[in-house]
Amino acid sequence: MPADAQLLLLDKHAVESLLNPDDVLRAVREAFTLHSDREGRVFPVIREPLHTGGVFGIKAGDVPAQDLLGFKAAGFWPSNRQQGGEPHQATILLIDPATGRPVCMIDGNAITTARTGAAGGIGLQALARPDSTSLCVFGTGVQARVQAAFALRRLPSLRTVRYVSHGGTPDPAFEAAIATLAAGIAVSHDTDGNRAVAGSDIVITATPGRGPLFDADALQPGTHINAVGTDTRGKRELPAGVLERAIVVADDREQSVTIGERQWAPGVACTEIGDLLTGKASLARQPGDITVFDMTGLALQDLTVGRMIHERAMADGVGCAIAWPW
Repeated sequence: MPADAQLLLLDKHAVESLLNPDDVLRAVREAFTLHSDREGRVFPVIREPLHTGGVFGIKAGDVPAQDLLGFKAAGFWPSNRQQGGEPHQATILLIDPATGRPVCMIDGNAITTARTGAAGGIGLQALARPDSTSLCVFGTGVQARVQAAFALRRLPSLRTVRYVSHGGTPDPAFEAAIATLAAGIAVSHDTDGNRAVAGSDIVITATPGRGPLFDADALQPGTHINAVGTDTRGKRELPAGVLERAIVVADDREQSVTIGERQWAPGVACTEIGDLLTGKASLARQPGDITVFDMTGLALQDLTVGRMIHERAMADGVGCAIAWPW
């Protein structure tokens, strides 16, 4: 048995030094395409509450033709805030499919943030009206910021950003982050979610998913929604009646029913984003159509981005290799 096998460890600093938004977009688009072509497999998701008050999950999958196999163990630990830490935690493990040996262990927090933001950007380009000028964001955390960043990057027509914070008060750090993304963007805080939604072409919900964020009748014809925060049974961000009025697209049809917004309206028809990208499905969006991208997150996104990071780390000599003998 090989005694000189090694496991590469990539911590958050290594990952952040290797991440590039355009490369992440390409990797996420590849993940959606692989899923559509059924060249990549998505295994059943584990997502369970913990006695500590947190949530633990595993998303796994593989791409047999590319010898790509692995999983992400991730979840939410709210008590981390009391220690000054990030409540979202994620670790990605790439595995050699021929031997079952671990190849690379990667801090998954930055990857999760970036790949979810990239998925949102892809959804906006595929579904939102290209002349959209106004964006509403629910939430001011890490994911809300990256969703806004990809929105501004992919839709240069955007001119205004409204945001609704959890505490109902302005968030100067969020406003400063948006101001650095694009010149000439007007950023404003709104205490009324219905008013913010009614005045926006695009709505992004990036919250913990504790319940509906606005009333269904606030949603105007032609609006697009990126629903980001609902990724567990029982979570919800959209009010009843929205999906029934909308053209619904998901990253994965089955996941959207088990852990996404479609768990609240399982009978609503749904198209997968990968099928739109590969041309297996088409969307003739009319100006008054409401569209929803139900984002639950694919294991393939973590694997394609994780592989990209691993390859770059190997080429650049980044990370810490430790002995991992058989």
